Amino acid sequence: MAKIKDPAVKKRSVRISGHPTSITLEDAFWGELKIIAKRKKCSIGNLVSKIDEGQTHINLSSAIRLFILQDIKARLKKYE
Repeated sequence: MAKIKDPAVKKRSVRISGHPTSITLEDAFWGELKIIAKRKKCSIGNLVSKIDEGQTHINLSSAIRLFILQDIKARLKKYE
């Protein structure tokens, strides 16, 4: 298992639906979010807006983590 460099969370500023907001994510999740946004050819702000639109009862940071987990699981499923 790979070592996790720094599990500390960091506040990050993004614009969602035209409004500035901050999210708190670990570097590992932020890095994956950037990779997904690049793969989808959209900005991180646009991707976070789409995630925010789809979530209901959880905070945005948790919704982002779950979105990333779902994305990774979907990509891994291709190799089963």
